[in-house]
Amino acid sequence: MQSIDNLMQQLKLARKIQGLSQKDMLMRIGMSQQQYQRTESAADMRMSTLLRMAEGLGLTLLLVPNTDVKKVIASFNQEKLDVQQNKQDTNWSKVLKDLED
Repeated sequence: MQSIDNLMQQLKLARKIQGLSQKDMLMRIGMSQQQYQRTESAADMRMSTLLRMAEGLGLTLLLVPNTDVKKVIASFNQEKLDVQQNKQDTNWSKVLKDLED
């Protein structure tokens, strides 16, 4: 089972990746910066607050059987690789098309 601290670190990372400050969350989920800061560093919180934070970050909480966690992570990692490969292919396609002209 994931720890609450680990879950909060993931939410904090998602917020930072999206370039959002704690203050930005006010507009997204109607929570003050101070409230959000306390929640992000709390050892425990209400489920409704957790769901609200996830929704504000465009995330979905998902329960996965312990036996399938490695498969799910591998699937996510493969999807990231596929996206990166498609970007590279697109870039090369543009270069090659420019060379044809």
